[in-house]
Amino acid sequence: MLRWERGTVKSALSSWPGVERVEVELDEDAGTIPAIAYRELTGRPRPGEVVLLNTNALRRELGTGGDAMVVARPDALASPEETEGHMVKARYTPMQTIVDAIDDPAGEHYETVRAAKSLEGMPVVVADLHSSLPAIIAGIRAQRRSARIAYIHTDAAALPAAYSRSAARLRGADLLTSVISAGQSFGGDLEAVTVHSALLGAKHVVRADIAIVIQGPGNLGTGTGWGFSGVQAAEALHATAVLGGQGVATLRVSGADERERHHGLSHHSSTVYGRALLTPAHLPVLPRTDSRYNGFHESVRKQVKSTILKPAKKRGVLHHLTEVDAKGLRDALEEMPVRMTTMGRTLAEDTPAFQYAALAGRCAALLAPRD
Repeated sequence: MLRWERGTVKSALSSWPGVERVEVELDEDAGTIPAIAYRELTGRPRPGEVVLLNTNALRRELGTGGDAMVVARPDALASPEETEGHMVKARYTPMQTIVDAIDDPAGEHYETVRAAKSLEGMPVVVADLHSSLPAIIAGIRAQRRSARIAYIHTDAAALPAAYSRSAARLRGADLLTSVISAGQSFGGDLEAVTVHSALLGAKHVVRADIAIVIQGPGNLGTGTGWGFSGVQAAEALHATAVLGGQGVATLRVSGADERERHHGLSHHSSTVYGRALLTPAHLPVLPRTDSRYNGFHESVRKQVKSTILKPAKKRGVLHHLTEVDAKGLRDALEEMPVRMTTMGRTLAEDTPAFQYAALAGRCAALLAPRD
């Protein structure tokens, strides 16, 4: 069930492209709360307007919450901008929206996508945590500064691509060429019906050198073996293989997570790459010859071998344990215009989490074909 509350907009808070954040005074003197409005769905709430809110995540204090969601502006009804396409995202929910998709027959990119058959060897970096995005980009740009990078926002977590402040800042800093929202997600620079067509769009519409596929913020985990939204990473790697790309699997690693199942190599990486994945992928690790290599990284390597490489081999899947030089990656991470945090921990507090994501980015840059 939805938890509905009503209030009046008091003032504007910090906003970013596609998102308006406002302070709302609730009815019946119930206090003030922050709320998010997606321009694509509701337009821009103004001070003094009455708004209808969904406060489920806020009231339950969910990890990625912190804000109510503006569902409607009853006194400011307006006709939305018309689109040429007929693709519907968030289908059959009260907030379904019509978008112009690259694979829509009415869209300007339709003929390009329809004619596209292959990724032509384009590397595709896949990760399960959205917080990996800036670190992967840091790794790519440390190796190939001028690379064109497309980020494909999947629908396993936050459906609105605009919810990602990281992606917005990376786009604003010209470190990310395009955001493509795939599946039921919406609000990217480009829209696609599937991850497959999003990948083809990254290659042939965006002309990307490298694509990154990650769910949005709001990873859902249950503590069970298979009940986590990041398992979708396996399907992204399957799509990459089917379309002739080169899959790079980001290892989820932590040196600070107090939960045993996530310390060192996360059991999520073991499940996705060791048990769910049906095609080979590159697994970037630190070389033993690197001066930063120590007991922790040796432990991670052993975990990769025992929980990913061996189980996968038994199923006939031969992954590539790929050693990638980490020289300069720490500087590249610190130079990013996005604050690095994962599960509430910063770069200084959990360096390996970002280091392994950056290794995946550099690996992709080394694999990328050059003109």
